[in-house]
Amino acid sequence: MRFLNFCIAIFIFSLKVDAQPADYYSSATGLTGIALQQALHNIIKNHQAQSYASLYGHFQVTDCKPNMVVWDMYSDVPGGTPAYIYHYNAGDECGNYSREGDCYNREHSFPKSWFGGNITPMYTDLFHLYPTDGYVNNRRANYPYGEVGSATWTSTNGSKVGSNTFPGYSGIVFEPVDEYKGDFARTYFYMAVRYYGQDGSWPGSPMHNGAQLKPWALNLLKTWHLQDSVSQKEIDRNDVVYEIQGNRNPFIDHPEFAWAIWGGLTAIEELIEITGITVYPVPAIDHCFISFSEPITTLPVSALFDPAGRQINISTSLDNGNIMIDTSDLPKGFYIIAIQFENTNPIVAKIVK
Repeated sequence: MRFLNFCIAIFIFSLKVDAQPADYYSSATGLTGIALQQALHNIIKNHQAQSYASLYGHFQVTDCKPNMVVWDMYSDVPGGTPAYIYHYNAGDECGNYSREGDCYNREHSFPKSWFGGNITPMYTDLFHLYPTDGYVNNRRANYPYGEVGSATWTSTNGSKVGSNTFPGYSGIVFEPVDEYKGDFARTYFYMAVRYYGQDGSWPGSPMHNGAQLKPWALNLLKTWHLQDSVSQKEIDRNDVVYEIQGNRNPFIDHPEFAWAIWGGLTAIEELIEITGITVYPVPAIDHCFISFSEPITTLPVSALFDPAGRQINISTSLDNGNIMIDTSDLPKGFYIIAIQFENTNPIVAKIVK
């Protein structure tokens, strides 16, 4: 029997499972839709609210890189060198600022005006609070997240402000870099569950009715949730916030909960997200290699699909017992490849370009 090589994915999954209580989500087992949302709310509600003054101290364990560097998703350049960095306990907290790189502060990624201001526990809920550059935080203001076509302002790491191009809303939005879009999507899913039934008096926003996502925003964030899957950063942060607040973000522990509550997956996507899948990043050379525990000698039938389940023509070949896929003509995004050997069920993998 042939197996995709995915030992790294299994190792990461085992770390995630071991870090959470074995029965933490037991009361949500088998539920879907509103019933699941209510069950998850009951599990994570009544967390231990923190003081606003304590947040800078908590950030030192929730959002910290080596050498006490602040992990700022509004200025970080994953795989590259950011224009500036901040250090904890170095006097870098805001303060006054007039440009990027002056200081960092406490960003309510779910703006406080959307839930009514300095009201606990929302005001200090670490699951939507992050350390970010003060100037970029100010430029983000309380704009919704979205996807920008022509930017009116761009930060040093590529975050943008401008008119939204995602269907359903054309107002001004803030677009973070691709590597952190899933983080913010799962943040907003958390808010919709944590404050489910407790958001009746919230002013809301262009993205929300109370804490509940409007259709266009839900479609956007489900897309980000798929394109930027759960990272080790999120897993580690989830564990640390659990130690501080006593609750967890269910969508980091179980990404499939998003589909179980709000739906929207095609059959192919469902196979990937629920059964678990190897993710193959595409390097700069625009070729992706799918390897197996036993080298193959005959090229199997392979089909590539976009997120909507539409088949895309691709070129595949054998290379030292592996399948080589030419991805040079594919737009940036994620794709699903189904590999069919004779008389076996298809093997499915996710390719991220």
